[in-house]
Amino acid sequence: MVSFAVGAMLGASFLHLLPEALSQADSIEALFATLLAGMLAFFMLEKAALWRHRHELTTEAPQHRAGTLIVIGDALHNFVDGVLIAAAFLTDTGLGIATTAAIIAHEIPQEVGDFMVLLDGGYSRRKALLLNTASSLTAVAGGIAGYLALDDARSAVPYVLTLAAASFIYIAAADLIPQLHRYNDARSTAWQFALILLGIAMIAVPHLWLHAH
Repeated sequence: MVSFAVGAMLGASFLHLLPEALSQADSIEALFATLLAGMLAFFMLEKAALWRHRHELTTEAPQHRAGTLIVIGDALHNFVDGVLIAAAFLTDTGLGIATTAAIIAHEIPQEVGDFMVLLDGGYSRRKALLLNTASSLTAVAGGIAGYLALDDARSAVPYVLTLAAASFIYIAAADLIPQLHRYNDARSTAWQFALILLGIAMIAVPHLWLHAH
C-alpha cells in the first residue's frame, strides 16, 4: 500500500497538479518559489511534530495524550486536504479525481496507522474508530470552505495546487520512500516498483480517458 501511495502521489503531482498550475499561473518563478516554500514548510511541520512527540515521551505523559495530538493533527491535515480537493475540482474534473485518488491512497495507510496508535494509547476499538472518523470528516468542512473561498479567488488556485503538489512530493520522498528501502531483496524491490507504476497508472489513465471523452 505504501508503494502504491508513492506512485499515486508522485503521479498526481507531476502529471496533473503542477502542469495545471503552470498553465494558469502568471509567473512560473512564483509557482516554483511556492513549491520550494511548501516543501520547507512541511519539513518544519514534521520537525515540530517530532519535537512535540519527543517532549511527550521524555515527560512521561500518558499515552492517550499522544493519541489526542494525533487526532487533532490529523483533523487539521484532513481539513487542508479538503481545501486542496476543492481547488482541484474548481479547475478541472479530471484533476479533481486525480487529486482525490492520490489523497485516498495516502490516507488509507495513514488512518490505519493512526488507529493502531490510538489502540496502543489505551482507547477502545469503538472510541478509536469514532475519533478517526470524526477527524476524517473535517475534510468535508475543508472542501466546503475551499469551494466557497476559492470560487471568489480564482487567482489563488494555481498556488493552492502547487502547495498540494509540494505536500505530495514531500510525503512521498521524505516519509514513504525511506520505508520502502527497508526491504532491499530482489522480490520486494520488484513488487515495490510494480506497485509504484500501478499507482501512477491509476492517476494517469482516468485523466486520459476523461479528456478523450
